[in-house]
Amino acid sequence: MPTPRPPVPAAAPPAPPDGHDPYVRVRGAREHNLRGVDVDIPRDVLAVFTGVSGSGKSSLAFGTIYAEAQRRYFESVAPYARRLIHQVGAPAVGGISGLPPAVSLQQRRSSPSSRSSVGTVTNLSNSLRMLFSRAGDYPPGAERLDSDAFSPNTAAGACPECHGLGRVHRTTEESLVPDPSLSIRDGAIAAWPGAWQGKNLRDILDALGHPVDVPWRDLPAEERRWILFTDEQPVVTVHPVRDADRIQRPYQGTYMSARRYVLKTFADSRSRTLRARAERFLTSAPCPVCGGAGLRAEATAVTFAGRSIGALAALPLLELAAVLGEEGGGSQAARVLTDDLRARIGPVLELGLGYLSLDRPTPTLSAGELQRLRLATQLTSGLFGVVYVLDEPSAGLHPADTEALLTVLERLRAAGNSVFVVEHHLDVVRGAQWLVDVGPGAGEHGGRVLHSGPVAELAGVEGSATARFLFGRSRRPARHVRSPVGWLEIGPVTRHNLSGVTARFPLGVFTAVTGVSGSGKSTLIGEITEEVPGVRRLISVDQRPIGRTPRSNLATYTGLFDAVRKEFAATGRARERGYGVGRFSFNVPGGRCETCQGEGFVSVELLFLPSTYAPCPDCGGARYNPETLEVAYRGRNIAQVLDLTVEGAAEFFTDTPAVARSLAALLDVGLGYLRLGQPATELSGGEAQRIKLATELQRGRRGDTLYLLDEPTTGLHPADIEILMDRLHGLVDAGHTVIVVEHDMTVVAAADWVIDLGPGGGDAGGRVVAEGTPETVSRAPESRTAPYLARELG
Repeated sequence: MPTPRPPVPAAAPPAPPDGHDPYVRVRGAREHNLRGVDVDIPRDVLAVFTGVSGSGKSSLAFGTIYAEAQRRYFESVAPYARRLIHQVGAPAVGGISGLPPAVSLQQRRSSPSSRSSVGTVTNLSNSLRMLFSRAGDYPPGAERLDSDAFSPNTAAGACPECHGLGRVHRTTEESLVPDPSLSIRDGAIAAWPGAWQGKNLRDILDALGHPVDVPWRDLPAEERRWILFTDEQPVVTVHPVRDADRIQRPYQGTYMSARRYVLKTFADSRSRTLRARAERFLTSAPCPVCGGAGLRAEATAVTFAGRSIGALAALPLLELAAVLGEEGGGSQAARVLTDDLRARIGPVLELGLGYLSLDRPTPTLSAGELQRLRLATQLTSGLFGVVYVLDEPSAGLHPADTEALLTVLERLRAAGNSVFVVEHHLDVVRGAQWLVDVGPGAGEHGGRVLHSGPVAELAGVEGSATARFLFGRSRRPARHVRSPVGWLEIGPVTRHNLSGVTARFPLGVFTAVTGVSGSGKSTLIGEITEEVPGVRRLISVDQRPIGRTPRSNLATYTGLFDAVRKEFAATGRARERGYGVGRFSFNVPGGRCETCQGEGFVSVELLFLPSTYAPCPDCGGARYNPETLEVAYRGRNIAQVLDLTVEGAAEFFTDTPAVARSLAALLDVGLGYLRLGQPATELSGGEAQRIKLATELQRGRRGDTLYLLDEPTTGLHPADIEILMDRLHGLVDAGHTVIVVEHDMTVVAAADWVIDLGPGGGDAGGRVVAEGTPETVSRAPESRTAPYLARELG
């Protein structure tokens, strides 16, 4: 548990006329929905910013405090960066005093590449490569290698056969032609594309003289090999069969073998769907040249403690630390480098991630594991006197992992830093020294600081949604446990850390899948597909972004913007000018602002820093040109409608059924505070997931539907969780099945069935340790979830 913290005064004293001011003092903050907020926050403390989703806490912590620190940093560097300050824009705030340099640890939800690993995220791979370069045991006569030669991601180190991936992707006749009884015309070559392109390849083969109406198995082996695997690309004149309703002229067709098509699509296609389809026809195996290490032979010949760098990178970090401790007594270089490595591994072990190995690919990690790896890296950075601004670091963490998180946050503070955390998890809130509660509601109903002071004093603040849950004033209504109407059998599953695991999911009820981070929850539910017997219709809702640029937003994703544009196109002025529906789209030329091409923002490149977005200098973020903005619907132009919140738009479009239906679904999942045109880049993973859920809910639900959600409460205040859970339980009451991966014990306690994985993460997990009603699981002796669930059940 964290060490005792020094007491903090209940109210900030006035700033001293001269000398050191121990407070960050914010005056007149107006960013987004903040209403001229004045607040004083002590430095050198763990301060938590909380409030319902959309209340303005992130606008205060990130949009104001961190943004101002970043602006001041720009002003301290080169004139080039200072020239961009006007473009990037300063936060809407009267002034901030006492603000040290700031470091932001926001949730990054991008999809990492297959080359990203635990070692690259933590920079531990760099230290291990340096150890092998400077203190490794080289074969007699071998030249000493630079550290880059031990990296599979550099030209100097990557195996030339697999290009550093360690695996090779190949095609086989069995994978390309799963049913040899079919003819080519009937679709024997399943790997070929559908529609015209597949017909084109078949017609080219026919023109080349290959039989396309004979069963595949009856073709000569040499001919089958050429059709599937040739690198030749012959060109031939194709005379297509004439259809009665159209004339098809002869054309020059170029043949591409099935293997060439699959590999080209897998390597070059930008379509996730096409890449996934191509991957089904590939087989993956360790590279025969490097044996899966991804390195050249001269690098794998170097050893330390009798192991190659690949062998050490494959060890769990707990074992790696032990090996380094035993073998660090050699040369001076070896002692220095092994001590450095162990010091860097220490925080990762402290956060309970000792089961991970350096070569573990980042895409296989859970969100909770990634968050903790980034925090562990900060512990070894040695920064002092800065403000760390963290975005919900408990997101995706099991309650058992949250205790370790609090210890880490306290260590950051004890090292001489201020830690400002945007957070909803009540255990983290209770562990804070200072609490800033923003609200009372979301959007235009929030934007005020209800309390800034010690946590205990929030109890006397009326109107605080946080106080209601923090001090036990919210009671969970009694609910009858539902009985299953059937069962779904999954497994045996052998993938990642699951080894032959089988599980039974009840149908017609609400099921929560629990377990510590890395126990195998997401891997298990990933096996639930529409091909599984018993699944009639599956809707899987994840937290991937709904878009990666400001062009994508809530209105376009849900489809309600199509109906809005039709309303504008039907106005008198639009008809007079001949404006159709396309005129009101910001994705095509015509009505949009061409400076920003309808994005409303322009990307500002900052060289050594990540690029950022600034409002378009011509349209000011409106997205449209002046002529389009002259068309009004009920007194508002299209940009003003996009600026409405969901709640405001519901009132504005109350008699427009096509729009009102989508807005009602968004209100049902607690997103009334979002603006219709809010860019996808400003949405959290939890908000993106709820937008996807609302999009599905507004559609007609056919038959029995299975809803699969991965941590739907991530980023939600307990008050918002109540709203979302009412909606999900409503789906179950309507005859559907809901399965959620969840860490929030209030959600788990209200479930009908619980499947708990573990008991630990990685190799220490990967099996079902308890299943049954919440009461049953809360008494399971092996379960790490049980004590926290028992506490919630009271």
